[in-house]
Amino acid sequence: MAGWRSRSAGQIAVLVPAVVRHDQRAAYLAGGNDISVTTIRRWCDVAIALLAAKAPRRDRALKKIARGGGDVVPLDGTLIRTRRRTAKANRKNYSGKHKSHGLLFLALTDERGNLARTSSARRDAAGEVKTARHDKICEHLRIAGLGALADLGLVGLDQDPNDPVITTGVKQTRKKKLTTAQKQNNQLIAATRAPVEHGFAALKDWRILTRLRLDPARATNLLRVLLVLTNLETSR
Repeated sequence: MAGWRSRSAGQIAVLVPAVVRHDQRAAYLAGGNDISVTTIRRWCDVAIALLAAKAPRRDRALKKIARGGGDVVPLDGTLIRTRRRTAKANRKNYSGKHKSHGLLFLALTDERGNLARTSSARRDAAGEVKTARHDKICEHLRIAGLGALADLGLVGLDQDPNDPVITTGVKQTRKKKLTTAQKQNNQLIAATRAPVEHGFAALKDWRILTRLRLDPARATNLLRVLLVLTNLETSR
């Protein structure tokens, strides 16, 4: 029994990273390792559940940034492309902006670009503002005493003019052109938000996110697992 457990532990240590890092199909790995597809999927499910529990809670992650002297954190969203869904679920996960099926995630990073927390998975049609409100990001920032810099996709998120915590640029309309000062302000915010782009780039090195085949209902846990693993690899 002990030998069997040792063999299984060694196989898990090799096969689970092969799935999440290199997006290897369970059927391919099963055939070459004399293991059933069901067993590999079960191992992946167990590993994802255990590692997801290690992801920091949002309030603790933000308080850690505040204790480290941070005042403002970058906030942004990204689309993780998924397989085409069937029947009614097909339209729900379709992004008109990106012309692709996918799930939307928001992420907060520290000033060095280390991912602090990812939001729950939401269909892209819901939009970044609705996703941020669903995860109560403004409330968590206020509790931690932090502000956030965000892109134009999150204009209108912070509805408290007396105590704003979300800073965004200014949108240009057909009737109202941006002034030189507003353009410079937008450029400054974009430059300051650069660390969150680096965080997303490191996260997307995991090839399983190239086109997610996982059930979208389980995608939130997967992203939290990859957040933990990414920070272990790229701690700045």
